[in-house]
Amino acid sequence: MNVVSPELLAQFDVPGPRYTSYPTADRFVEAFTVDDYERALKQRRNGGVAMALPLSIYVHIPFCESLCYYCACNKIITKHHERAEPYLRYLNREIDLHTAQLGRGQVVSQLHLGGGSPTFLNDAELRELMGMLRRSFSLAAGGEYSIEIDPRTVDASRLATLAELGFNRLSFGVQDFDPAVQKAVHRVQPAEDVFALMQAARQLDFDSINVDLIYGLPRQTPESFDRTLAQVVELRPDRIALYAYAHLPERFKPQRRIAAVDLPTGGAKIAMLSRSISALSEAGYVYVGMDHFALPNDALAVARRQGRLHRNFQGYSTQPDCDLIALGVSAIGRVGATYSQNAKTLVEYYDHLDQGRLPIVRGLALNRDDLVRRAVIMALMCQGEVQFEPVELAFLIDFRRYFAPEMEALQALAQQGLVVFNDSGIEVTEQGWFFVRAVAMVFDRYLQADRNRARYSRII
Repeated sequence: MNVVSPELLAQFDVPGPRYTSYPTADRFVEAFTVDDYERALKQRRNGGVAMALPLSIYVHIPFCESLCYYCACNKIITKHHERAEPYLRYLNREIDLHTAQLGRGQVVSQLHLGGGSPTFLNDAELRELMGMLRRSFSLAAGGEYSIEIDPRTVDASRLATLAELGFNRLSFGVQDFDPAVQKAVHRVQPAEDVFALMQAARQLDFDSINVDLIYGLPRQTPESFDRTLAQVVELRPDRIALYAYAHLPERFKPQRRIAAVDLPTGGAKIAMLSRSISALSEAGYVYVGMDHFALPNDALAVARRQGRLHRNFQGYSTQPDCDLIALGVSAIGRVGATYSQNAKTLVEYYDHLDQGRLPIVRGLALNRDDLVRRAVIMALMCQGEVQFEPVELAFLIDFRRYFAPEMEALQALAQQGLVVFNDSGIEVTEQGWFFVRAVAMVFDRYLQADRNRARYSRII
């Protein structure tokens, strides 16, 4: 793997979307209503081929026992575990409203529990939730069934319960092993606890175990993060997600507890990323793309090599492109050519369901241009190339003419060695793969028309 220079990383240290969808969620509108969503569900049910395609399901569990100061997720901080019981009851209502539209027994090939902290639920509650899902949907053999883990809320026994319930993929939220950094972000979890959990998970034979890391947190230095990386390499997870911390206290209230003076400088962040890429590459990890690394035999790395990588609201996936049913407060889904989002507060979420209506409050129906650009952006983000002919045949366009301004804009990236052109398409180079968001941004019509990009995280 080519070493990525700090200078090049610094050049592309600019805000930009993560492209878990296109158009991105900030383009959703309240004019998209529950009626539009139900229409999309009915079209799926009556759509023949679409009906035969497996579903993906995301369930949002918003509760956390304590506040992590860096967090930008939709969460509810509480030590009152009894709040889970009514939430599960309302989730069941939401599931029933979906099956009323889709029918029972639709095949699901991917399930992800996120939050918040899904492991806020106790074992009995997790059993109840999985029972609800299995009664309404058919979980396919060989599917991906994953859950986000707060290491402070589980032990070896709980991991065994997760395996018994059918989860085959775990994601541990580590962020940083340095005690000073953990204290600064209000998330203290000793490294030895995570190592013990990893050993237990290995013995339970989970298919894949991911570790989340964040660089750019308060009190971090390149040297301290080197030590965290060394511990992670020793931990040897199958996958590593390495995210840049986006300090946006005006948008995310918990971040106001972080003193800006404690944050590393831009140069230090660049050094952390550059050294992380080198350290993980030397340890045998493959850069899958967009902050993700995996061991060569992990399904994600294999999918990247074979051109079978996909992307959805949970990030990269090995599962084919499919409709995503989103359950729970604030959850975002995709059905057909629509995106939708649930109510963001429990009060509003419960109120919709009390009225017997799905809790959709905003979304988007994609137009033809959205669909064309989504195809191009996802091809770049997942395969690292876009071939002209398939796009031209699918959408009846002349690619070079339709995207003439974009082709011109890409010339600057081509001169830097990040993309190459040939007669049949555009290819992202090995070096360019680290900056694929910058390549995709060229094709984002909304972004090109909107110069207010401060809403986004930085692209590296």
